[in-house]
Amino acid sequence: MTYKFQARLNSEWVLEKPSGAVFPLGEILRLLAAIDSVGHIAGACRSCQISYRHAWGLLRNAEKEFGMPLLETSRRQGSKLTDFARHLLWANRRMDARLSPMLESMASELQEELESLYPENKPRLRLHASHGFAVEGLMQMTGDHGLSPIELRYRTALEALASLNQNECDLAGFQVPAGEFEEAIVRHYSDWLDADKHCLIFLAQRQTGMFVQPGNPKNIHSIADLVKPGVRFVNRQVGSSTRLLVGLMLERLNIDPRRIHGYDSSEFTHMAIAAHIASGMADVGIGVETAAWRCGLDFIPLAKERYFFAVQRDSLNSPLMQQLLALLSSKAYSDYVGQLVGYDASDLGKVLSLQQAFGKASERSTTRA
Repeated sequence: MTYKFQARLNSEWVLEKPSGAVFPLGEILRLLAAIDSVGHIAGACRSCQISYRHAWGLLRNAEKEFGMPLLETSRRQGSKLTDFARHLLWANRRMDARLSPMLESMASELQEELESLYPENKPRLRLHASHGFAVEGLMQMTGDHGLSPIELRYRTALEALASLNQNECDLAGFQVPAGEFEEAIVRHYSDWLDADKHCLIFLAQRQTGMFVQPGNPKNIHSIADLVKPGVRFVNRQVGSSTRLLVGLMLERLNIDPRRIHGYDSSEFTHMAIAAHIASGMADVGIGVETAAWRCGLDFIPLAKERYFFAVQRDSLNSPLMQQLLALLSSKAYSDYVGQLVGYDASDLGKVLSLQQAFGKASERSTTRA
């Protein structure tokens, strides 16, 4: 017998009253998101598959609980969210963006533990990688195509590469910017990359840059503008490749990070950075263009990054790795990555040596016992 269910963990918050009674927010937040998307309640009801009467009941009850209006309605312009409702929705999106990678990793661990209880438990590939949209799609497509599941742990690039060297994973995801910062980033990874033991699977090239409010009201155009008075920055977590890249760019300009308001802040995903800015809590952050587009933000390109999976050379011919390579080379996955804003799916799934990927920069890689 094999286990046929997939473990899932979802984030949802509630508000507790002084009396101890709980006011759940899940359904009203889904309704508000639908209204924000389609612009009228009738369409939102169809999207949420609820009755018009039930929707108005949810809205009236929520407005009573909050003591604040949630909608502005007019015959000509339909319905739109009030500032209060919009901030409520973005608070939920920030929470979801922060927690989703953690919950996805935990769900993968739970799935592994559950399946280990069954006698026909099958081996699976172990992937450690930073959170990204191409990785997210890969996990989804693996399940949709009924392929052997992948055990996922979200890690920083260094943590992932260290895990590969310690045989704690089979694939380690990491990204390297093209151009002037490539050599410094490859050197940063060099203790964990061995040209004799490792090779790389190319996943995608993606556009990384600055997220700013629509219309760019703070007139931000380059990294140097992060020190402008009144500019609030939101950073990625310590140890992340994006934070490392920002540090190198500031170093090149001789800018002390302590001059940047918010440099010591941290978010763990591109979507969390985008949600942080879209909700008005910061003016600028750095991440992949896809996140800026999904949150309706303006995007200022800074660098093109190539994303790789590092693997042990002797694992390439294993059935599970061959299955993964076939999926990466499939039209279905190429189409998925290609439709991600800011992503380029050319050469997806190509296997490269360190020398082929990084040229002279790879020569700094050291052999690690």
